[in-house]
Amino acid sequence: MNHLKSYTFWVIILIFAKATFAQQSSESSYSSVIEAPFDSIMAKDKSQKSNVMNRQMDLLHARYDLTKHQTIDVLMSRGKPLSVGPTARLKNGLTWEKLSALSPLKIKEENLFPYLPLPHPNHTTGGMLFTQVQIKQFPRLERFDLDFDIPEHFLPEYPPAIFLTTHKEMGDVSRGQVISIDNYYDLFNGILNPKQLEGLRLLVTQFPQQQFNATADRKSEKPSLGVSCFDCHVNGHTSGATHLVGDIRPQSYRNRIETPTLRGVNIQRLFGSQRALKTIEDFTEFEQRGAYFDGDHVIAAKKGVNILERGSQVQFMAEFQALLDFPPAPKLDIYGRLDQTKATDAEMRGEKLFFGKAKCATCHVAPYYSDNQMHDLKVERFYQSRTINGQYIRAEGPIKTFPLRGIKDSPPYFHDGRLLTLEDAVEFFNLIQQLNLNSGEKKDITAFLRQL
Repeated sequence: MNHLKSYTFWVIILIFAKATFAQQSSESSYSSVIEAPFDSIMAKDKSQKSNVMNRQMDLLHARYDLTKHQTIDVLMSRGKPLSVGPTARLKNGLTWEKLSALSPLKIKEENLFPYLPLPHPNHTTGGMLFTQVQIKQFPRLERFDLDFDIPEHFLPEYPPAIFLTTHKEMGDVSRGQVISIDNYYDLFNGILNPKQLEGLRLLVTQFPQQQFNATADRKSEKPSLGVSCFDCHVNGHTSGATHLVGDIRPQSYRNRIETPTLRGVNIQRLFGSQRALKTIEDFTEFEQRGAYFDGDHVIAAKKGVNILERGSQVQFMAEFQALLDFPPAPKLDIYGRLDQTKATDAEMRGEKLFFGKAKCATCHVAPYYSDNQMHDLKVERFYQSRTINGQYIRAEGPIKTFPLRGIKDSPPYFHDGRLLTLEDAVEFFNLIQQLNLNSGEKKDITAFLRQL
């Protein structure tokens, strides 16, 4: 009888172990292979598009006031007004002051945190997604299954300016144009050396990508040559195009990522969503081999991976990227600090707070306002792990300290774009760092950030 009980016990354990293993192994590390005909997949995706986008926009409207509120007191480099916040909606009639007075545990228990991670519009599919203003100029970038979600007034100006470290006297060298294969030579011949010009040519050359290619498992209606580096990093800056990071699995754990600017990459030392890459050459090569294909080198071979030659092509591309400069900041001195003869009282107070009570300079060190390190903000102190629109929100771990120079040109903020304005960014860090800044102090810090 004892032998029978023992046998039954181990059978139950074996069944449980197999079930647990099956559950853990239910999601593959590799991309799924699409077997259905392209026309049927496209028809299905188109029929579901409105439901998918309505769900995402319902989430955004629940979280944010998306009304267009802008200021002309400070403009982006080519004249676009800045959106003004904070935009986040607070629950239970709370004010920002009352919310910041609560403990992280209280905010977590009552689900009061206003800046939860932001999912991709269709997190289960993911992929590169371009803004509507960009698609209007380049229809090849349109997806049949999704539209971009964040309203245009919260995005960088389009097209952005280009500033070069080697030609500061020229100011914006883009002449108001989007740099492409059609005009790069006319605009930059005589300004760049031959290596840099070739590097720029490669940066505006289309190569196959997961959602934009010639295979049947693409998301563009017509077969495509792919995307270029400067489709996301428009003019060496950003259009706000979004994606999912390629180096996290399973799919629901992958973070949304807003395209960061390439301005000032010459002073940066960490690249890639998990910052495993230490040079811009590493990042350039990695993008083509893996990131373009959601981090799946197996599927890349099917879609047409482009292997760049390290000694010439990659190096030439990196040499051009290293020329991309931050926008002018006329109120900063050579140390990256405010010139007291040019700054307003509010900006000076904001600088004092930035380097003092607000502790911003702990990570954002002058003159470029980055320490080139990783930091874990432990944001999960403020929310319960759960699935929202296909994304499992949980502890996100360390993230890179992005430079704040030129920050007014690069909304939305944080790695996933969840902070739509500079005011939202200040409120977020006031909560995360438990600073207890008052409304006047927060306005002063925002005034300072606009001058960087």
